[in-house]
Amino acid sequence: MAQLLLVHLLAAALAPVLVKVLRNRAFLVLALAPLTGFVWLLTQSGAVRDGSQPEQRIAWVPGLGLDLDFRLTTLSWLLGLLVTGVGALVLLYCRWYFSADDPTLWRFTSVFTAFAGAMFGLVLTDNFLVLYVFWELTTVFSYLLIGHNPASSTNRRAAMQALMVTTLGGLAMLIGIIALGVHHTYSISGLLADPPALDAVTVAAVVLLLVGALSKSALVPFHFWLPGAMAAPTPVSAYLHAAAMVKAGIYLVALLAPVFAGAPAWHALTTGLGLFTMLVGGWRALRQHDIKLLLAYGTVSQLGFIVAVAGLGTRASALAAITLVLGHGLFKSTLFLTVGVIDKATGTRDLRELSGVGRRLLPVAVPACLAALSMAGVAPLAGFVSKEGALEALWSGAREGEPLPGAWGWVALVTMVLGSALTAAYTARFVWGAFARKPGRPDSKVKAPHPGFVAAPLLLGVASLLVGLLAPLVSPYVMPYADEFTVGEQPDSLSLWHGLTVPLVLSLLSLVVGAVLFVGRDRVARAQSGVPAIVDGERGYARVMRWVDRGAVETTAVTQRGSLPIYLTGILLVFVALPGLAAVTRGSMPTVRLWDTPAQAAVGAVIVAACATVLVTRRRLTAVMLVSVTGYGISVLFILHGAPDLAITQMLVETVGLVVFVLTLRRLPSKFTRHPDSPARTWRIALGLAVGTSVAAIALVASGARNVAPVSTDFPTEAYAFGHGQNIVNVTLVDIRAWDTLGEVSVLVAAATGIASLIFVRTRNTRLSLASAKVADAGGSGSASARGTWLHGGRTLRKEKRSVIFEVVTRLIFHIMLAASIFLLFSGHNQPGGGFAGGLVAGLALVVRYLAGGRYELDEALPVDAGLVVGVGLLVAVLSAVAPLAFGSTVLQTTSLDFSMPVWGEVHIVTSVLFDIGVYLIVVGMMLDIVRSLGTGIDRQIADEQRQPQEADA
Repeated sequence: MAQLLLVHLLAAALAPVLVKVLRNRAFLVLALAPLTGFVWLLTQSGAVRDGSQPEQRIAWVPGLGLDLDFRLTTLSWLLGLLVTGVGALVLLYCRWYFSADDPTLWRFTSVFTAFAGAMFGLVLTDNFLVLYVFWELTTVFSYLLIGHNPASSTNRRAAMQALMVTTLGGLAMLIGIIALGVHHTYSISGLLADPPALDAVTVAAVVLLLVGALSKSALVPFHFWLPGAMAAPTPVSAYLHAAAMVKAGIYLVALLAPVFAGAPAWHALTTGLGLFTMLVGGWRALRQHDIKLLLAYGTVSQLGFIVAVAGLGTRASALAAITLVLGHGLFKSTLFLTVGVIDKATGTRDLRELSGVGRRLLPVAVPACLAALSMAGVAPLAGFVSKEGALEALWSGAREGEPLPGAWGWVALVTMVLGSALTAAYTARFVWGAFARKPGRPDSKVKAPHPGFVAAPLLLGVASLLVGLLAPLVSPYVMPYADEFTVGEQPDSLSLWHGLTVPLVLSLLSLVVGAVLFVGRDRVARAQSGVPAIVDGERGYARVMRWVDRGAVETTAVTQRGSLPIYLTGILLVFVALPGLAAVTRGSMPTVRLWDTPAQAAVGAVIVAACATVLVTRRRLTAVMLVSVTGYGISVLFILHGAPDLAITQMLVETVGLVVFVLTLRRLPSKFTRHPDSPARTWRIALGLAVGTSVAAIALVASGARNVAPVSTDFPTEAYAFGHGQNIVNVTLVDIRAWDTLGEVSVLVAAATGIASLIFVRTRNTRLSLASAKVADAGGSGSASARGTWLHGGRTLRKEKRSVIFEVVTRLIFHIMLAASIFLLFSGHNQPGGGFAGGLVAGLALVVRYLAGGRYELDEALPVDAGLVVGVGLLVAVLSAVAPLAFGSTVLQTTSLDFSMPVWGEVHIVTSVLFDIGVYLIVVGMMLDIVRSLGTGIDRQIADEQRQPQEADA
């Protein structure tokens, strides 16, 4: 199962390349990814029918009990068939929907394929936390797909609306997942096998899970985002909003129903809101003139119908619900794809303008009519079988008084009949509006579609018919899901005929009422115009967002004054008042030994002297140098404590910091502004003393608070046994705590990218061409060759800014520094060094080239984009982390490779060096980014300022 997800991941990664080579024919290749999953699921049909549940477990983070667990149940098998089967057909459909010249195809293909993989993973996973990861991936990918055209404000607004609503529900669901996991288990199968008691925590967790499910499946009050999402391309609507994404919420409800259907508030949130949504969506569908919006509101109504049935929690309702999921996925995707064909063939989706289209588009009109009949619940299609099963479940429940007590069962039954009547009415409106000939209106001009364009809706429409006709054969494959429930009698197998029963009569009654509503559509329209909108989610959402925006503006106006001292003061005051005060007043101070050797005392005295001196100096550069003394002093203390690896890293970081400060100081006054008698100065001194005291107290209290042996005592043994290295620090970073390192470098990349972009938008990822640079003229004449070529970029500097000695030394040591950085990279697993230290040395080598030869010399040294280097480094780190999965190992697992070579002798290599190489590239790219931003960028500013007066004089 994990291999199938990797196929989707690889397909999504290769999609841009395929589009570049094959253009829109790339969809045909990408369709193989979900098709592979569909074929595999078909091979597992026998196991699903017999009730066995194939599973796969991949150790992920064993220390935290996190594993990649996958399990194929009846429910996940059926949803998986929909996700993969419809996904493959929609990708086939996209081949003719999108133009070969569409410039956004590379992004759309990649995101769509990734979404299909995320949805497939969502229904296969057996771990709630992993389910949440896939859940949010579908949210992000759907946001990108709905906002496919970023130039359109409608697309942007719809995408943001869908993102906000579904993310809000996802966060609520996450809280529920954590509550269930902490008090019970994160394993889905474990929770279903051993249901927890319905205490307050469990009930609250279930309610939060339902909030996430209802928001994803667009039930009231979250229903409004789905019609707005129709701004997306039609294939997106057909897949996300008919067969895949909106089914995620239904899947979660159906997953939890066997054990939580009796929980407090369950039926109110599922059956109650579901039936109400069915009425709201059906009522709104009757008012639409855009046939795509008509289907959208119909989808809202149908989703409410399915959730209501799935939430009942009886055997009969479970069988009906799982059949409804299958039928809805088939007929609604058929209808959406049909709308896309009509739109492309006629140029409009307005049913008032469409006339006589059915005869001209018979290849799509026939399957669309089959799908529409299935949606209305007409025999012998899949929709009829599932609707009759739902009515049977409610009819039996109402008579027996369970699971809905008292009159609520009868209310639910009547509501479902009314909702089914509305479904029949808007179905007839769709068929009439899309295909019928309108009196007094000429036939629409129709462009004949390509046969391949109609293949997907044709196959899906025929499937709706076959599922209905072959219902008895389908029944054994879905019955195991109904067997998981304990309430209600064992339902009859799926069939087109159960005799003349009350549910059949109710089904026919709903069709008759629906036909009456359609025939009297003009009167219904007038009646609707006079009825106020009881549920207007769009306005409610807009009102809430205005309140949020207004609150954010008011809060920002009070707290964000644009003053860095005020921000720092607030942060430091909180630090002193909370942890600092607690450490001083309630902490237990340990016995303190000031130093082990006199050398440590001497270094400490130098650090203290530097800290004191920096408070009285007036020059900024002097202050920076004194601050650096404290950093270098810490490095010396590391050496005296026997930690050379930390000392090297600290020295390199301090050097980089010093360079950054010096480059920045070029744009600042050379001296600080002094106000000796200012109350603010006294206040800052007091605050500084308080912060220093708090830090010291916290350090002392924390160091003396340990009452158990630290885990680090086992690091020396584990570093060699599992990490295959003798440098404990480096092995800890790239093996023992590699997850922390991967997260830290990812955050670092994101932060560095944002900061560099904010500082100098124009200069990032911009290389300078030495060939286009003007050679500086020292005395009004002279050639470049006469000036020397130790550093080519130096020729662009003025004579007074050049240093021949510096250029010669730079030319000599640059490659030595690079060699040293490579040595630190590869030797760091057993000796002091590592990718981080090696990357800093390489970055400092680039700094030296820049300082000696200027900004053009920097780009001579490394003529690549900084963002590319950083991105490649992060990619290498991630790939090295997941690569062990391909060999049956865990993520970030290290393997040792030992072999002999004639020249080198015994060679010892560990696979974690690949992770270290990624870190190395990230650091080099960030250093290049820093120098180009604070070096090249400021150089350009200075040059522009010097050029402006000259141009003004000229």
